[in-house]
Amino acid sequence: MTVVPDVGLALVGCGGFGAYVLDAVRDIPGLRVVACADPDGERARVLAERHGGHVAASVEEVVGIPEVDVVVLATPPAAHADGAVTALRAGRHVFCEKPVAVTLEAAARVAEEASRAPGVFAVDHVLRYNPILRLLQRLGEEGLLDPLRRFLFENDASDEDLGPDHWFWDPAHSGGIHIEHGVHFFDAAAALMGSDPVAVHGTEVRRDGGPVDIVVATATHPGGSVATHTHSFTHAHRAERQLMRLDYGFAEARVTGWIPTFATVTAWTDEAGAARWAQLPERADELLAAPGLRPHGGERITVSVQRDAGSDRPALGRGVRRVVPHRVDVVIDLGGEERKPHVYAESVRAAMTDLLHCAAHGGTPVADARAGLTAVAVAEAATRSAESGRTLPVTVPSGTSVGASA
Repeated sequence: MTVVPDVGLALVGCGGFGAYVLDAVRDIPGLRVVACADPDGERARVLAERHGGHVAASVEEVVGIPEVDVVVLATPPAAHADGAVTALRAGRHVFCEKPVAVTLEAAARVAEEASRAPGVFAVDHVLRYNPILRLLQRLGEEGLLDPLRRFLFENDASDEDLGPDHWFWDPAHSGGIHIEHGVHFFDAAAALMGSDPVAVHGTEVRRDGGPVDIVVATATHPGGSVATHTHSFTHAHRAERQLMRLDYGFAEARVTGWIPTFATVTAWTDEAGAARWAQLPERADELLAAPGLRPHGGERITVSVQRDAGSDRPALGRGVRRVVPHRVDVVIDLGGEERKPHVYAESVRAAMTDLLHCAAHGGTPVADARAGLTAVAVAEAATRSAESGRTLPVTVPSGTSVGASA
């Protein structure tokens, strides 16, 4: 994938994640760091010296630097929308950390600005670039997997570094758990299901004397598909665990880690299907590839086929009748949990590569402003549903159902 040479980048927000993004993207060919901006001048100085850029204080300052082509927004979430609009109006490309905004109204403002701005906008929905989830999408497109019926995600996340005064707990700064964190998975479910949800029911649990720290959202998609999302910020780091279970009817995938690095697929199929599944290992490099994402070399796909593991009589499920006597077991391994830092950083690199490719050659990033807007729409509806106790439609500010355009 070719990138326009000498692309100048400015980072706005020099905290831990801003530093992480720069480390992930700094060696993309043709990309150079021009400026690092933060209200804390010392934080900006440390990163600017490390990457050879200028020190700045704000997004307004960096868009006034002629060499800046791309603005990376790594500020706390409440500042994303204003920063994105400022940069887009200045004609810059924007790489925005999720969520695109903490309210649907603000997200719609960003999407509207992105639709008419000369610059390209991308939101850092890294799961769109994860090799395992991309592989599962590909298997659906190739007909090895049926349309997804149920998406279930359980996230027992850590609150060990989230003290009582952390901005994460303040909805005015974070939008709440559904918006700050859940947008990743609302977006992933939409990508895997090939549709946006039309309605959502939310539930929230508040710790004694403290903030909401457990949320659940059940979203209905067109055609009778359902996605359930559970996020609990209640665990020690060492006790964190995440599981994504994907029900395809005659097949099931189990994906571990919020940055997926390992998955299994169990499928029932016929002779022709078994032969196609058996070919996956020799296609591993192709199937796990993502532009801009560099493999570490230890990725693997293994397949075992148990012929005649079931009856050769037709099997029936949800009105679908098939002869599927063979069981296929697939393991997709990117190196397990120890490879999570590599996969995470490379997914960020792939997202930035996508933006730069679109900036150079036209097109729309996989995780564009529309994806960011839709995820916030679902998250805000889930939050309001939890407060009201009612199932709510997923709508954009105009009142048009988000799911209607899928």
